[in-house]
Formats: sequence, structure tokens, C-alpha cells
Amino acid sequence: MAVKEKKIFSVQGPYPIIRRLLRARGWVERKLLHVGRQLEQHCGDHNKQRLQTAPSNAGGRQREVLLNPHGGAQPFLGTTDPLQHPWLPAEEEEEQCDEDPDGIHGLMSYLARDQLPNFIWTNFLEAIDCQLLQQDSMVNHYARVDAFTTKEGLCLSLQNLPWIEQADPNTFFPRCYRLGTMDDREAFIEDFRLTAARSLLKLALEEAGDRPVRTEHVPNSAKGAARPDSPLYPELVEEALEICKQHLGVLQHQDIDRNTPSPCRTCIDWDRFLQQYYRVAHEGAELVLTRQQRKQCQDLLQSLAEKLPQLDMEGKFNVWILKPGAESQGRGIICMMRLEEMLQLAWSSTAPSVQVGRWVVQKYVERLLTIFGTKFDIRQWFVVTDWNPLTVWFYQDCYLRFCSRPFSLHHLERARHLCNVSVQKWYKMSPDQDPRVPPDKIWSNKQFQEYLAQLGQADAWHQVLVPGMKAAILNTLRSARERVRFRKGNFELYGADFLVGEDCQPWLLEINSCPTMSPSSAVTRQLCANVQRDTLCLVLDRKDNPTCSIGAFELIYKEAAVPKPLSARVKLMVEGCSLKNLQSPQQQAQDKLPTTVANTLHHPVSPGARATHVPKQAQHQFPTTVPCAPKLSLSPGGRTTWVPQRAQHRSLAMVTSASKLSASPGGRTTQVPQRAWHRSPTVTVSSASKFSVSPGGRKTKVTQPRTATEKLPLEQLSHCSSTSSNSPA
Repeated sequence: MAVKEKKIFSVQGPYPIIRRLLRARGWVERKLLHVGRQLEQHCGDHNKQRLQTAPSNAGGRQREVLLNPHGGAQPFLGTTDPLQHPWLPAEEEEEQCDEDPDGIHGLMSYLARDQLPNFIWTNFLEAIDCQLLQQDSMVNHYARVDAFTTKEGLCLSLQNLPWIEQADPNTFFPRCYRLGTMDDREAFIEDFRLTAARSLLKLALEEAGDRPVRTEHVPNSAKGAARPDSPLYPELVEEALEICKQHLGVLQHQDIDRNTPSPCRTCIDWDRFLQQYYRVAHEGAELVLTRQQRKQCQDLLQSLAEKLPQLDMEGKFNVWILKPGAESQGRGIICMMRLEEMLQLAWSSTAPSVQVGRWVVQKYVERLLTIFGTKFDIRQWFVVTDWNPLTVWFYQDCYLRFCSRPFSLHHLERARHLCNVSVQKWYKMSPDQDPRVPPDKIWSNKQFQEYLAQLGQADAWHQVLVPGMKAAILNTLRSARERVRFRKGNFELYGADFLVGEDCQPWLLEINSCPTMSPSSAVTRQLCANVQRDTLCLVLDRKDNPTCSIGAFELIYKEAAVPKPLSARVKLMVEGCSLKNLQSPQQQAQDKLPTTVANTLHHPVSPGARATHVPKQAQHQFPTTVPCAPKLSLSPGGRTTWVPQRAQHRSLAMVTSASKLSASPGGRTTQVPQRAWHRSPTVTVSSASKFSVSPGGRKTKVTQPRTATEKLPLEQLSHCSSTSSNSPA
């Protein structure tokens, strides 16, 4: 029955909820062979992880690949997306075995071992042989989604967003650069310098008047402790003001009509400027700021804020976060403040997955919203059920992930700044952590809304956060859709990570193509089960019943279908028929041929030549009037060939609308059949004289061609002319 109703499924990975829900719907599982497995990192271009099989204890056979109906073993050749546990732990597998105490499901799976599954839920698409998929098979992944699910791909796609949509990625995605490309690396260096100049102005505005401004001491980044007699840098503010003025001019396009260099390519000694900035921002050196400079700083920063959407979230310490471009779960991520240290780390890395070609550097959101003094981020789910037309479903429930230590920019360790569950599970709660932070470091979105209400921003969730997350997701999908390979019937569940700024503005960090469903708390246990249940309702139940419940999913976008482009096999030949030239009645009367050729044309023939009568059928093919006399070709033997006037206008060698008369060496004139014209459409006249006849057809003038192979005396030609007038046609 399951085979007939096309209800065969396969599940690979830690998804017991999916397996249980499908069995409850009457589906039969085609199980995979359980043998040893091993997880390795991969250094490829489009992957984050590679799953490699290990030989089992029974022999050297590897685990069979999904969708191999004959049970043949094949190695894994593809890549995966981020996941917490590539396979089920042993205790979860045992729990699943207890769900089938009678062995009924195992027996049905054995009977369906040779059937191709109609529904596949797997960790990664590359485990499936797509050639063995049936036309109506459903898979929970699309191909080449690394265009927006890897850090490097997301950076590149959003850089191209302004060319695709009328949207600015700087309004929802912190500035990001790929250190493996020269253009991006130079752009990052310039951005770091300009951000340092703006940060210096912000530091200078912390105190008013002529009193020195002393910044906070940063122990972990200081080269040495700040001394009471730390030097003052009165010229540093003037240099920062000049840099920001030049940058503002570039942003206002004042550099178009004049040869103005980039602010970072002026005569400023950037090495000296950055070293002094580090002393002020990170080591506690003092600044001197006059009231006039304070006013200039305020006005200049206000003008820059109108051009730079990320000015408010930048902060004053110029912190950047360095990430391996193809890693996941927080691997290799580090926060840094010094330009030379970041470049040195990127160039000195030897691991294949974190070499310079794979690093991305992103501006750290320094001014962010914290809960009880602790940093958090939001994991937001959404589903794409089609790419043409693009169809996106937004899940209305989400959860928050907390760090284990209080937030501080003076200490840049991972426990304070990386909210990934895979990172925080290795840290215990700090003693100085606020006790109101949940011990499992997870909150639901409903708890977060209650917290916002306590802050007096009860409407921020529905009016700022949710619309901002939806817009960021849609813009990201539009920027990468040309690089994604989609298949009708497939779908994919994604997990987007957002930070929240002080103004409740969401900032997109990354998108995961395989969000973990392993519960780490009571909140995630319930939410992960719900999103899996609702996803099956969306992609399975809704096909048969469009009005069925889809849980917390909300359709946020469905565009008009893009027309299919023309194929290269389109027949471009144009068929038609030729049109005859329209002639007036007078021209048609002139085209009629007389009964005999002799009454119209006098053919000069050599003495003793015998003429052949032209049939009446052939006469209709000759014109009646010859304004410019036809040309007669004479061979040495007295042969004559008549070339009609209509052919003369096309080519002296082409004959298409008249009969050809050729004279044999004996003087006999013969008719060339019309069928022969198509075989040999050219006539050579290189060895004959040409005769011109006046419009009256009576007077003939003999012209000797330059290329004639045989010359005739003028008397003989005259004799031939007189003889021709008395010859019968």
C-alpha cells in the first residue's frame, strides 16, 4: 500500500521527530545501513564539513549512500552544512529502537529496501544521488545554497545586492570583506582607518570643555600599563577631523569634478596615526579637545550619520571579528582591535579551512542590546518552498541564545561574544553573571517580548524587529537566487542568526542551511519539535489540502513566476514565398514573344550555316523588345548562342529566363533544353564577338572583343549580316 501511494521515506541524521511524524501518517521508512561513521572537516570551496565513512567491524565495506537501491557502497563526495551532531548519538538510536518493540517498522523497512524513497530528510544534499531521484520525490535541500549559507558566500552575495534590488545591505548586514581578494582587502584596510578616525572623534566628545579626556583602560589589548604622565596628542584630533571631512566630501560626491584623492591615500602617516589611536582608545592615553573642536566633531559626526547607516552601531573601540569563510559552530572566530594583528593572523594561518583565501572580516556590533548585561542573539527559522517563483515562509516562533559571561569590550574572549550553543556548552556560568540569566542560556521569543515591555518598548518586537528580520531574509535570498540550483518539489528549512542593536534594529550575522534540531533546553525541545511538525504540514499535508493548518508558518513573500528563457534549440527559420514583380499592362504586352525570331532579331550566321526553327513554346520565353540588343557569342565554327536581355542585367554569365541557342561546328543552330539551364547556369563568351542591334532590329554593328580567341574579317562579318536577314527562322 505504501508503495502504491508513494509513501516511502528515508531519514538521515538526528531527526527522531520527523521519523515519528511520518510513520504516524502511514509512511514506511527505507532504512540505511548502520555502520561506523566519522566526521571530518573539509577544505573544499563550498563546504563547511565533510562526512566520511569508516569501515565497519564486519569488514572494509563503507556505509551505503542514500538512494542506492541495489545496496552498492559508494564514498561520500559532497559537503555538508553546519550541524551540531552529524548522526544520532547512541542513546537516541536506542530510544528509537524502543519505539518499535514488535519490529513492525523494521519488517516494513526490509520489504521496502529496494524502493526509491518519495520523501528524503537528510543532513546534506550531497549524500543523495540525484540521478536516482524520482520526478515527484521531495528532498529537504537545494543545491548550491552556499551562495548565502557560508560566510564568504553571504558576503559576496550582499555586496552585489545593490545591483539586483533597490536595497542597501549596510542597513541590515554589518560591513564584511573577504581577505582573500585584493580589492576587498584594500577596502577593509581603508575602512578600518576611517572607522578609527570616527572612533577618535567619539572618544573626544566624551568630555566637554578644555579638560583632557582620559579613556577607559583595556587590560587585554594594552602593550603596557598607562602611566600618569601619558603623552597628550593635540594634533591627533585635527588629523581625525581632516580625514572625516575628506571622507564626507567623497560620500557627498564632491570628488567627481575635481581630482581629490581618497582620504586614506593622503599624506597622513597612517602607521603613526593608528599607533596613537591605539594608545588613546585601548591604553588610556589622554586627549586635549577645545570647545571649537568639540563643535566641529559634533557637526561632522551628525553629517556622517546621514550617509553611514552603521555609524551608531560602530562604537568607539573599532572592534572587528575575524571568521573562517567556510566554517561553522563558531570554529576559528576571534575578535580583534588592531589592523596589523588581523592581517598577520590571516596570512600566517596554515590550516586549509582558515587560510587567507577563506577568511572574512566583519565589523563587530559594539553598541548592541543586552539582557541583564549579557550578549544574546536570535535564531529565526524560515522555509523556502520554491525559487521560481520565490516563495518564503517565516516562522513566528524563535528563541534567544545567551553568552556565559557579562558583555564587555575590554575582554574579547569567546565566552562573552559568541552566542553559539556549540561554543557556550563548553563554558559554565560566570560568578559575576546576573542571576536572572537563565541557567540553560535559552529564552523564547515570548519571554523576550515580556522583557521589552519592561523596558517600555512593548511594540518594538512587532514594529521593528520582526519587519527588519523579514526584510533582511528576503533581500539576502534575492541577492543569491541566481546562483542557487533549485528543483521543483524540494524545500529547505533555514536558521538565520540576528543581533539586536541598542535601537532594536536587527543585524543579520549568518544563515544556516541545516539548523540543529537537537534540543539543548526545555525551550528548544518544544520549539524544535514544533517547527519540524509544522514543516511537514507545510510541504506534505498542504499539497493535498491547501486549507490545512501549517502551525506558526506565515507566507511573507511569493513573487510572480519568472518566464522560462528561450532554449538554444528554438527553431529560428522563417518560412515564406517569393513575390513576382508587378508589371503594367504595357510592360506585359511588350514581353510577348513574336511568332518567329527572324521578324524580331536578325542573327548573322556564317555562309553555309543552317538555322534551326525555334519551337513556339520556346518563343514565349523571349522578350519582344530589345532596347539594348542581346549579345551573340560566335565560336570559331560559326556557332551562335543567344543571351536574353533579362539575363544581361543579372550577369553576362547567368541565364535564367530565356532559351540558349548554340550552333554546332557545322553551322547548325540547336536549342538548349531548359532543364540543362539548372545544371550549367553559366555560359562562357570569352572567345566570341558581340553583336549590337539597334532598337529597330535592322541595323547591326559588329564589335570585336579584346579577349576573342579568333578574329573575323570585317567583310565576312558584313556578309554574315546580310545573309542572316534572308535566312528562315
